[in-house]
Amino acid sequence: MSEQERWETRFRAPDYLFGREPSAFLKAQAHRLRAGQTALSVADGEGRNGVWLAEQGLDVLAVDFSPTALAKARMLAEERRVPLRTEVADVTGWRWPKAAFDVIVAIFIAVDVADRPAFFAKLKAALKPGGLLLMQSYRPEQLNYRTGGPPDAARMCTRELLRASFGDLSELDIREHDSILNEGTAHVGMSALIDLVGKKWFFEQDQPAA
Repeated sequence: MSEQERWETRFRAPDYLFGREPSAFLKAQAHRLRAGQTALSVADGEGRNGVWLAEQGLDVLAVDFSPTALAKARMLAEERRVPLRTEVADVTGWRWPKAAFDVIVAIFIAVDVADRPAFFAKLKAALKPGGLLLMQSYRPEQLNYRTGGPPDAARMCTRELLRASFGDLSELDIREHDSILNEGTAHVGMSALIDLVGKKWFFEQDQPAA
């Protein structure tokens, strides 16, 4: 069974695997968002984060490789009476637009290690100048908790990895913490997390020298 087929099977359950409410990390960033901004929610699944962004007045595109998940996302958006654009796409092979979004949200995305450098580069390239990147991932210590995430520590994130990959962003803030999650049935219990908030420089010449 392919990874896509595995997720399709999981998303066919009648409930919302990760719940209907946004991630606590994303919700805590509400003060950084402005109505009318364009937003991309990457691997948005059943729409809990994309729909919440739309409720804040943002123009949201939600992408995921599961048609079943995105169908549920559209149902949630209709229930909440907000517009939500969706696109079925594998984020590692998607034709990413450049400088297209004011906000990009990437919550618990664990791409293969070989695909990660290109994926991270495309995330940054898709931001408009001054655009905001919000990411939350598991740290390798999550294997001690086993309350969600992939069974492979290599697909999780460390401070060193994020600093090396996103150190060219401005206002970069990386925070490691162990917190209790209560997100549907898939993320429940104490979890080893790492959060990233950063902005793309307005002008390339403002970026620090490598």
